[in-house]
Amino acid sequence: MTWTGAVVLSLDELAEDGPGTLSCPEPGGGEEPTVMEWRYIAKGARAVPEPVATPLIWTAASWGSFVLVSTFDLLGALDRTSLALTALSLLAAVLGMLGRFVAAPGTALLCWALLNFFATHPTGEISWAGHRDPGWMACLLAAALLGTATARVLYARAAYRRLTPYDGAA
Repeated sequence: MTWTGAVVLSLDELAEDGPGTLSCPEPGGGEEPTVMEWRYIAKGARAVPEPVATPLIWTAASWGSFVLVSTFDLLGALDRTSLALTALSLLAAVLGMLGRFVAAPGTALLCWALLNFFATHPTGEISWAGHRDPGWMACLLAAALLGTATARVLYARAAYRRLTPYDGAA
């Protein structure tokens, strides 16, 4: 017997036949009840989030970089630019997890520009030091790309788990 429509029943008409099953009477007064079996589709499944728009990621990168570099400057910790580079790399990775792949180069560029503009001497000038800046750019770009790739793998895994039936055996 195939049902194509929905059956609306009151709670008084439903009866439990055991764990995970629910029976309801046949429409039209039939004697034999229809049994529905409930299955978990995925335990703990969540909707796959949509990445944040690129301009918002770049805005967060510029403001976040400014706040981090200003904080390190107020604390007197800009003498060691490796600490600022590490913090900006973490910021780029977190923003990479929220954004798309196309936002990663711009995020790295904005973080590098604020690090170069405020954290290196002479302060207030953007310069290019051939021994230092390519490494900084590569570090920031790798952090942003790694964050984005990690987020995409986690989101794909969540989508796969949402579509895979859960039988309780795993």
